[in-house]
Amino acid sequence: MEKAKNLLQTFFGYDSFRIGQEKIIEQILAGKDTLGIMPTGGGKSITYQIPALMFPGITLVISPLISLMKDQVDALQSIGVSATFINSSLTLQEIQTRNEQIMAGECKIIYVAPERLDSPFFTELLQRMELSLIAIDEAHCISGWGHDFRPSYLQIGPFIESLPKKPVVLALTATATPRVKQDICEQLHISMVDTVQTGFARENLRFNVMKGVNRDDFLLEYIRKNKDEAGIIYASTRKEVERIFGLLSKNGISCGKYHAGMNEQDRNQYQELFLYDEVTVMVATSAFGMGIDKSNVRFVIHYQIPKNMESYYQEAGRAGRDGLESDCILLFAAQDVQIQKFLIEQSEMDAGRKELEYGKLSKMIAYCHTESCYQSYILQYFGDDASNCHKCGNCTDERDLTDITREAQMVLSCVKRMKERFGRTMIMKVLTGSSDRKLKSFGLDQLTTYGIMKKKSQKEVTALIDFLTAEGYLVPTDGAYPTLTVTEKGIAILKGDGTVYRKEKMQVKQMVTNDTDGELFQLLRRLRKEIADRDNIPPFIVFSDQTLREMCIVKPKTPAELLQVKGVGQRKLDQYGDAFLALILSYSNNESTEEKISID
Repeated sequence: MEKAKNLLQTFFGYDSFRIGQEKIIEQILAGKDTLGIMPTGGGKSITYQIPALMFPGITLVISPLISLMKDQVDALQSIGVSATFINSSLTLQEIQTRNEQIMAGECKIIYVAPERLDSPFFTELLQRMELSLIAIDEAHCISGWGHDFRPSYLQIGPFIESLPKKPVVLALTATATPRVKQDICEQLHISMVDTVQTGFARENLRFNVMKGVNRDDFLLEYIRKNKDEAGIIYASTRKEVERIFGLLSKNGISCGKYHAGMNEQDRNQYQELFLYDEVTVMVATSAFGMGIDKSNVRFVIHYQIPKNMESYYQEAGRAGRDGLESDCILLFAAQDVQIQKFLIEQSEMDAGRKELEYGKLSKMIAYCHTESCYQSYILQYFGDDASNCHKCGNCTDERDLTDITREAQMVLSCVKRMKERFGRTMIMKVLTGSSDRKLKSFGLDQLTTYGIMKKKSQKEVTALIDFLTAEGYLVPTDGAYPTLTVTEKGIAILKGDGTVYRKEKMQVKQMVTNDTDGELFQLLRRLRKEIADRDNIPPFIVFSDQTLREMCIVKPKTPAELLQVKGVGQRKLDQYGDAFLALILSYSNNESTEEKISID
């Protein structure tokens, strides 16, 4: 591992591995097939890039993420690692040229999409090469129980078995429930004991759910307050993406858009503008972001509820990949749930799969209504140990608690008297004494609980039912029309064993963000942008925001001191060190900070 650490410092500028990286690399170097489960931003790519530099043969990286391939190859080439990618974005001539480079032994790391394994020419080419390692990114795509199953991934196992000499296999994912984890291991013949899971917690992310706010006003206020920071806004439909894009553009906010209804050229253009910091905000459907290796995304806002927790955590996790504090905000409106139900119902999934997706959506809805720690809820969903994060919207909420045990007993009693055969809408109508004909046809107006909450609005009672569901007093069945049943926890409340507390209604407050960055940080960002424009690469490939902020703290004066800053390796010191040292020295000596620093 000493050699691995030297390579980490020389090529990537870090003197130690992150949690989980060293264990995975040790197993790979020992020839053990491994499943690595690390959160987005946890540094999964290092776990195969370092072994690739140490193994004698080629490392093949299988990934569905075309944009990630280009970003990672650009980053590797910028530090002197021979890498290439082959995917559908290339012309036939470009693919042929790259195949020739591979045959000539000019590439150490090759990125391909799983569909490339359909090509007999390519698979025969690989069978003639020395394949030392196969890394499978987004490995949850191999599981039918996952949130993003892709049939093309089922070819990977047979392809590995067809090779004359089996390479080491590394499967990587950021989101895997216990069931998905077991499925990955079974299909790729990885021993469960060789799974390395670092935990799903992202300590630098602040999660929050905003309910009952004017979402357009919130967006405009938040983005104006964070006008220098990069962020992604996710919406569920193409139409909504276009509307939000128009709203932001009309208000003078520099933004891009991305959805499947746009032509490929326009999508790629906006994506490039975002990666190169030409626009700060991207409005997109879930089609955008998978594999976008942009480290300085400071906020991710979901304008509408995502379809499941796996999608939400993966999308929210695109914030703060550089380790700096970042916001993950979900703007919840109850009517958006119907959009997700419609998308499930209109999909080509079979009935069993739809049932599974409805169940996942129910857990996503419960997340929006929980009053416990948001991050803790997410971790428990993935079967991880959880404790309060002390920074999410609920953990920092100082609203007083109100005893609502009596109201909770009314709801729970009503569910029981309705024989646990109805959903929340019908339960709400019974409690509020609705004159609904369907309700009366079932004889539900004869129940003793009919109308016992008629002084409350239907909206208030529905919100109370959602709260009791989120807190585990009620549980919905799966399906398009879930019914509610009372849990053991709810039965205890009915028996008078326990108290139910709820926080007061939230008042909309101004979003608290980090203080404005210092003058030196802004100057370093400007210099980074000039270098990136000169070299035609995204700015974050030069240095991450985290590296620039550490430069502001340390203020290195010599190349040796700059080399101690995280993210500054020998290669980048040779390439960019003089320009950054000159700027820092000029600033430290109180010279004119407006003077342009040469990047030549």
